[in-house]
Parts: sequence; structure tokens; C-alpha cells
Amino acid sequence: MKVLVIGGGGREHALAWRLRQSPSVTEVHVTPGNPGIESVGTCHAKSDYVQIVQSLGIDLTVVGPEAPLVAGVVDKFRSLGLPIVGPTAENAALEGSKVHSKRFMERIGVPTARFAAVTTETEARDALRQFLLPVVLKTDGLAAGKGVIIAQTKQEAEAALSTLAFPMVIEEFLEGEEVSFIVLCDGKRGVPLEPSQDHKRIFDGDQGPNTGGMGAYSDSRIMGSAMRQQVMDTIIEPVVKATAFSGFLYAGLMMTPQGPSVLEFNVRMGDPETQPLMMRLESDWGVALMAAAQGELKPELLQWSPEPSICVVMAAAGYPGASQTGQTISGLNDVPNGAVVFHAGTKRVGDDIVTAGGRVLGVTSSGVDLQDSIDRVYAAVDRIHFEGAQYRRDIGAKGLLK
Repeated sequence: MKVLVIGGGGREHALAWRLRQSPSVTEVHVTPGNPGIESVGTCHAKSDYVQIVQSLGIDLTVVGPEAPLVAGVVDKFRSLGLPIVGPTAENAALEGSKVHSKRFMERIGVPTARFAAVTTETEARDALRQFLLPVVLKTDGLAAGKGVIIAQTKQEAEAALSTLAFPMVIEEFLEGEEVSFIVLCDGKRGVPLEPSQDHKRIFDGDQGPNTGGMGAYSDSRIMGSAMRQQVMDTIIEPVVKATAFSGFLYAGLMMTPQGPSVLEFNVRMGDPETQPLMMRLESDWGVALMAAAQGELKPELLQWSPEPSICVVMAAAGYPGASQTGQTISGLNDVPNGAVVFHAGTKRVGDDIVTAGGRVLGVTSSGVDLQDSIDRVYAAVDRIHFEGAQYRRDIGAKGLLK
């Protein structure tokens, strides 16, 4: 089959990379793509998705980022009878609006933090009095993973009111370990991918401001089978039943002493979680995705390597604020065998690949165990250079304590 991937970041590079290895897939096309994706698929600058699909005879489309989903690309494709993996615009609101998502969870009984939805600064100041510190403030709409502030003091909370856009959600701070639980759904059922864990803060030790994600690892030990089933029973299946959800349902969980609680829903695969997940996937990705699009998904269509995998994001100087761009990247072809460099924010200038975004690369590798994975991925990171590069040195380190 011919497959189109919509998007141009590290997640889409990883999706295209895995699809290129799928026996069922004959051609991989990506729009708009990036220089790294050019090695595994054909990139198209056009943004008219339907035109690309119809002109190339695409059999299946997979949507990477959230914005096209919220804008209704799935609804458009379905109206034309074109197979696509993703939720309708109505269901994409689970990510597109934090207020909608929290009220939806409250309505169907999905465990989540106590919250208040506010539309003005006056309402927000009144609501803040109902919460202990630290307190979490989230802007309502899409914010590329950076619309969240965890305020440790009253002053930080008040300062956040002038930083984040209204409407917003104010919610209690939950203690525990975060887990990314991503499920592929076909409208009737969901099949979980392996568990993974993102690292949101810019600096080692989970310090500094939130980012779109500085790295992630996937290891089966992150969550045991009994807990996976509990998440499916109490969170995923109620959502699928209530919405006939199709596509990727990403539950960002906090594993609290009282059990798993949803921090947020995303309606697509995570970035950078996709990179280590695609490294571990062993089955035909094209077959599984087509089955999801056609409402015929089965658990046996997803098979995984037991080897843990890790993605380390190399970001530009200044990120997550205004980032430097145009820095020449060296060493991309010098990484050790087994490591894969997924491009996120790059562009081609002459014979050079240069930085073109905040998160530039997602260096990814697997190993026989977690420590081996860590050693291998950082050996690859150390071979790549660009001026001002910043990255964390502790991706996956928490997993060594398990």
C-alpha cells in the first residue's frame, strides 16, 4: 500500500521510518516532511492533503500533529471515503480544549485532578484560593506542550496569569510518577502501545521550564500488566465507549498513591515518545494502522521487542524560548550502528543540514537492557555537534531505579 504521513517533525520521521520497513507498505509519502525524512520517503511541500492523496493514489493517511486533527482533516477524509488514522474534530477537542477535556472526564468518571475552569483574571484569582500550593495552570487551547505552569508560590501563580492565555484550567498538583500511555483505537476498541515516559523540563533533574519534550524512553517495566489493564478499564475504554474514538488516544498519567489519574489527553502519538516506540515495534505498522482505520484492529497486530529504547532530544540554544537557527549540524552520519537520528527542526542549505527549530534532533537507540540503551544513545549523541546544542544527560535514569 501507499501511505501518506502528515507532518514534518521527529514524530513523523519515526512514523515514516517504521512504515518504510513494513512489508505491506510499497511507498511512503510525507507532507511537508524534513531533510531526514527524505531518506525514507518522498516529501511534498503541498498542504492540500486530499489533492496529494488523490493524485498519488494513496491508500492510507496517518496524521502526526494535533493541529490538522483539531481543524477537521479526518472529517474531510471520511466524507470522501478516504482511509485515515485519527479522531474526528469533535473527539480531537479532548486535546484542543483543556476545559472541554476536564469537563468530559468529570462527566464520565475518568480519574483526574480537581480543577476550576476560568475565563478572566478575576475568576482565576478567586479560584486560586481554592487550591494548595504548588498549583497547576494550563491554557485552554493548543500550546505545543508549553502551555502549562506549575506554580510553587503565590507569586508564581499570579505571574502565570499574565503569561498564559484565557480561558484556562487551574488544578491541584498531583504527586507521583508520570507515564505516557498511548492506545491505537479503531472506534470500537483500543490496543495499547508499550508504556513510555517523557521528560518535559529543559534541564537535568526535571529542572527549568516545560518544553515540548526533551527525551523519552520506553521500557516494559514502566508499567506492569495489572496496572495496564486497570488503565484500560478505568480510563481508555470509557473514553472509547463514550466517543467511538478512532486514532491515537494518549493519556498522560500521574501514578498517584490512589491510582492512575489523567493529567491530560492528547489525540495523537507523542513527540518524543513515538521515536523509542517505533524503535521497539516489531510487527507490520502499515497493517495495524490500516486495521485501525477500517475498524478491524486486533491486539495481535502489535508486537514489541523486549529491549528498552531511548530518545534524547538535541535542542537549539535558547529553547524553549526564542531559539537560534541556521547552525550547521555535523556528525549525522557518524553515529554508531543501531542508533537512528530522527530530524525534528532541520532544513537543507546547499550541502549542509542546519538547525531550523527549537527541538532539532531526536537521537534514538535500543539496548539489551536500560543501562545499555542509555550508554548507546549517549554514545550517538556525543558524535553530533552544532553550536549551542543543549540536551539532558539523564533521560531514562529514573528507570534504572525500578
